[in-house]
Amino acid sequence: MNLTINGQIQELPNSVSSLADLLQHLGLGGKPVVVERNHQAMPPSTHATIVLTEGDVLEIVTISAGG
Repeated sequence: MNLTINGQIQELPNSVSSLADLLQHLGLGGKPVVVERNHQAMPPSTHATIVLTEGDVLEIVTISAGG
């Protein structure tokens, strides 16, 4: 499956089917992130149930605290 992630097209293995799978694949599983899928914000509580489809456009931003 091909997705556009942060402006770059990426080909992903078939094992990546949900948004949670994608975050795990990218090494972001369990980390605080903000995700927008096709211009809609995806609350963290929905990441496991969001099924990705060919051509989805995602913006993923990691959240870091600083002082």
